[in-house]
Amino acid sequence: MTLPQPVPFAPEGPQQLVCTIAPGEAYPVAALGPLRAAVEAVQGIVMAPVALPAQSALAIASLAVQGFADVETLGGISPTSLYCLTIARSGERKSGSISPLMAALQEHEKQQSYESIEAFSRWTNDTAIWKGDRDRILAEAKKSKGENRTAAQADLDALGPEPIAPPSQERTVTEPTFEGLTRLFVTGQPSLGIFSDEGGQFLGGHAMSSDNRQKTLAALNDLWHGNPIRRTRAGDGQITLYGRRLAIHLMVQPSVALAFMADGQTSDTGFLPRFLICEPPSAIGTRMHALSRQDDGSLSDFNLRMSRILQTPLPMDDRTRELKPRTVALAPDARALLIRFYDEIERAQGQGGDLAHVTGYASKAAEQAARIAGVLTLWHDLDAGHVAAHDMANAIELAQYYLSEAARLGNAAQVSAETDKAEKLRKWLLESWENDDITAREVVQSGPNALRETKAARASLVILEGYDWLVPLETGTIIRGRARKEAWRIVRPRDVV
Repeated sequence: MTLPQPVPFAPEGPQQLVCTIAPGEAYPVAALGPLRAAVEAVQGIVMAPVALPAQSALAIASLAVQGFADVETLGGISPTSLYCLTIARSGERKSGSISPLMAALQEHEKQQSYESIEAFSRWTNDTAIWKGDRDRILAEAKKSKGENRTAAQADLDALGPEPIAPPSQERTVTEPTFEGLTRLFVTGQPSLGIFSDEGGQFLGGHAMSSDNRQKTLAALNDLWHGNPIRRTRAGDGQITLYGRRLAIHLMVQPSVALAFMADGQTSDTGFLPRFLICEPPSAIGTRMHALSRQDDGSLSDFNLRMSRILQTPLPMDDRTRELKPRTVALAPDARALLIRFYDEIERAQGQGGDLAHVTGYASKAAEQAARIAGVLTLWHDLDAGHVAAHDMANAIELAQYYLSEAARLGNAAQVSAETDKAEKLRKWLLESWENDDITAREVVQSGPNALRETKAARASLVILEGYDWLVPLETGTIIRGRARKEAWRIVRPRDVV
């Protein structure tokens, strides 16, 4: 009898490093209320994920109404400003998802720029006359004493302050620095938006450099709350601007977004939890032209509404340009819905709860719902006195969606950041490290910049071990003339049969 021969074990070899993100929920487009038709119209034309035009519409509507009214929340009064972050791959038609919704805003800025030419000319002439009169009065005052000098002071008082330059008409910017944004608020509109379909340029730009990040994050946090903007510069002294509002919509690619979300500074400052974040599933490969739909009527209605709001004068001080928004209250039944939502979220944040790991986002969910409800209310009726229950119900559904996305992506961001570091180490070991073994100390001394700290280096080494790119060596193994407490053998492609 011939016994069966054992089959020799052959290892599969190293495995590809993978960071898997569970798919998210479908965007609740029906909850957009008065914005729904325009969003579905854009989606039907460009066939992008519906969340892209939905985020755009919400942010644009927020920009339109934020200067007119604040909204009552359970914690006090908040601006109707929304910060939106949309994560989408290259080729998802991010530009096409926002451009049709920006048409009225862009036309308004264009027309206002034409009118400002004449206004600037008048200001130039008025300023020249004012300075001439002031110089004449001052010259006379220098020659005068007593009563004549007093008369000169009276003439200066009667002359009044220097004419104010006409404000710039831009309502949106793409990647401003803190200084640039402050300057715009000084010389331009008190209600602005940061909109970019290449938001990575802003998140990775000068405003978010290591030298400027803390200052930029603090300023944007303050604006979200409606707090004054304060800037102190040598030679200029301190500037404090009251009554300014800012809406944001950044579209970014996944790698940029996840790296930013994994950055401790953005989380520790509470910056990211102020954003409505989503990453819809890709539509690439399903966008057949035969399935496209044209709905010019809904888009026209949206842009007409936007145009009418833009033509409505903002409630502000003519000289300081400080906004004086009124407050939209919550109707009793709307307030009851919000309280119920708040309590549910609060319970879920407790130890062992579903939201215990995203308390930053969860703690702001009720306020986000109130803000969204305020935007939906004012978009429908700029003179509305209160938020109705149906708008609050829609806003709560949207806030729940964004919270679920934050929970999903927040976990993925941390995992992705760790996996990314491990991948950098793997490539460095295979391409730049000549030895067949490695220690954590050697990674810290010579490895990728992101791993120049023992804890980070060892974490990446352990990940690579789990994926079979490294094999742990016995304690005491002699490596480069020394016995090592911990070391690994590198598995190179040539080692795999």
